[in-house]
Amino acid sequence: MLSPLPLYAEPAPHAVHDDRASPIGIERQWRSPAHADTGAPPRDLVVSRWIHNDCAPLAVASAGSAAHHCIAVNLKCTSLTFAHAGRTLVHGRLGAGAAQITAPRVPCSAVFESPADVLHLFVSQQVLAECYEDRFGRPHAGEIRIDEPRLVRDPALERLGQALAVSQSDDAVLGKVFAESVGLAIVSRVVARHFGEARRETRAALALPSWRLNRAVEFIDAHLADPIGLEDIAHSAGLTRMHFASQFRVATGMRPHEYLVRRRIEHAQRLLLEPKHKVLDVALSCGFRTQAHFTTVFKRLVGDTPYCWRTRIHVDR
Repeated sequence: MLSPLPLYAEPAPHAVHDDRASPIGIERQWRSPAHADTGAPPRDLVVSRWIHNDCAPLAVASAGSAAHHCIAVNLKCTSLTFAHAGRTLVHGRLGAGAAQITAPRVPCSAVFESPADVLHLFVSQQVLAECYEDRFGRPHAGEIRIDEPRLVRDPALERLGQALAVSQSDDAVLGKVFAESVGLAIVSRVVARHFGEARRETRAALALPSWRLNRAVEFIDAHLADPIGLEDIAHSAGLTRMHFASQFRVATGMRPHEYLVRRRIEHAQRLLLEPKHKVLDVALSCGFRTQAHFTTVFKRLVGDTPYCWRTRIHVDR
């Protein structure tokens, strides 16, 4: 719920931080995503993070996004006073996992009395409509407006929020695709709760047809070194993100970001068989920003570091 820090979390003083590469931006102003600072046009799903590390009281305010709903997920316990459209909703301690949804153009304000860490998802009408159709099997009639500001306490939203928060760490696989996938899952959960899904029959997801799967795999293999997103992969198969993600998982047994990471590691293994390739060069050519990140992911999936794996392979030969 309500906290200060846009799409990119504040880096440690000694860390090198590149907002362009991170899937989550650090808010310079509360509830103001990264694109607002750069003048770039807003995307249809933007994830940002508001982090307040000071114990001194901090008053913040937002006039509300012009076209985006704001889904706020509180990542740590904090003390604050939060007002929505002039009405106080929180006064005191707020636990981790609490969520709140604010419709477009609704003003909010807060006074943080202790350190806070809040995840904000800015969601366009397009994404809401896409999630609604995927959940209920039919388009929504007219504009979707979720205007129920009460606090939501949902363990599923809490777990998804925490998973999304760690997507900007070096240990999180494929930040961009992972963040988009989890972000869409959060929006889908919110839409399902709002429109009452108490006894909805779960529609069995169909497996991605082989010709669409082949297109997606070919696209992934052709862009292993590029920062591609879930929408890019889905578009290559001619589907929306929501439909593609569910069908891809049925067809492969993996989420798109998991599959992409494994393809990158498999490609890295092929390159490492050639002694002329340095480990750093292999890491960069497989889409990893640093050798350390590459080594972490490689060891987790292969069981050994790239250097040790290559040495063992050559010895066995």
